[in-house]
Parts: sequence; C-alpha cells; structure tokens
Amino acid sequence: MSQRSSSSPRTAITEDERLLSQVPRERRAFTKTDSWRVLRIMGEFVEGFDTLSDVYSAVTVFGSARTQTDDPYYEKAVETARLLAQEGFPVITGGGPGIMEAANRGCQEGNGLSIGCNIELPFEQGLNPYVERAINFRYFFVRKTMFVKYSTGFIVFPGGYGTMDELFEALTLIQTGKVKHFPVILFGEAYWQGLAEWLRDRVAGEGKITTTDLQLFTITDSPREAVAIVRQARERRTQSLPTAAADGDV
Repeated sequence: MSQRSSSSPRTAITEDERLLSQVPRERRAFTKTDSWRVLRIMGEFVEGFDTLSDVYSAVTVFGSARTQTDDPYYEKAVETARLLAQEGFPVITGGGPGIMEAANRGCQEGNGLSIGCNIELPFEQGLNPYVERAINFRYFFVRKTMFVKYSTGFIVFPGGYGTMDELFEALTLIQTGKVKHFPVILFGEAYWQGLAEWLRDRVAGEGKITTTDLQLFTITDSPREAVAIVRQARERRTQSLPTAAADGDV
C-alpha cells in the first residue's frame, strides 16, 4: 500500500491526532466537559479519603465565617475545641475564618489534630492559620461527605445559610438512617431556640416531621456538656463498630 507523501493535501484530523494534540484551545474545551468533571470529582474523593484515612471519631464544628474574635461565641468555640482535643478528638472545620478559625485554634491549643476542609468560593475565603491538615475542594457534596464520614458528631455554632445547610443535611441523614450514633449539638440557646420552637410548633405541629425527630439535636450553652455528648457517642460507635463495618456504615 502506498503512503501519502508529506506534501499531499491534509485530510480530516484523526481522533489519534486529537488525543495527542497539545493545542491549548482543545484542552480547555475538554476540561469543561461533564466527563472531565466526573474525573475531577473522583479525584477529590480520592484525595479526601487518602488525606483523612487515619482520622477516626473526629468532631466537625460549623458556624459563621463572619464571627469576630471578640464575639462570645468565638471564645466558646475555642474552649469547646480545646476540650475536644484534650479528649482525643480531632477537630474538622471548613478551614475558613470566624467560628472555623476559633475551632481550629482551640484544637491546636489542646494539642489535637486540627483539620480544615476548604471550599472554592466566588470570593476568596482562604485557610485560617490554625489548620494543621488541609484539603481544598471544588464541590460542596464531596466536602460534605468528608465531614460526615470522619466525624462522631457535629457541633453547630450560630451561622448563616451555609451553617443551616450543613445542619439540616446532618439531621436528614440521621432521620433517614444513613448515619447512626451521630449527635448534632446546637451551641447557643439564645440563637437556636426560635428555630427549635418553629420546628416543634409549625413543622412537627403540621405533621411534616414527627415529635421524635425533635430529639435528633440538643441545644446547649456549655462546652463541657457538648464534649460529654460526643464522648458518649464515640463510646457507642466504638461498641457497634463490627456491625457498622459489616453494614457499610459511613
């Protein structure tokens, strides 16, 4: 079979040529496809699982990134995380400022493992200086998986939409049996009491949830009480570990 000479007119570009091409325009187009995004999502899961593979029974602390250092809740978050660290709990946060910074700071002061799962946002958040082990995510749902998978419980300080999102996702996972022995602690009675009353009077009152669903969270103003609750959950989780592992529990 004769070969086309190098001077012959060009024909259509082959798929092999497309694959081996280093043309920036084509590369950029490919990295914007859904197929590429699936690979990127897989990569985020792999990185998260690998980075946190040695973490067990951590506590995730949520709360507003806008909380200032002179806010009483900032100091309470520092104290709570310090006590958690002294009890041997790693502390996970979103890695940003405000309550997240306070929790990572308290964990460091208690000589614990301070973890930050940062998220890419339209505005720059950045990691706070008290994060010892950091992971950066593009996708909220991958990040949320890490919060739940490696935690014994959530402590939720006052916050906004992001905090509410994380709170209600946790409550949904517990309500539907996706996670077990998982306490959700709302820190700050003055802040959360109105929400609790609305859930009781309106949501449960109209049958949208059951009255037992109201027992899925605890409200407290005490760092020591919050730590005691997660300590008890760790003990229950440790006792049930063989069964949970067999069931594929998160």
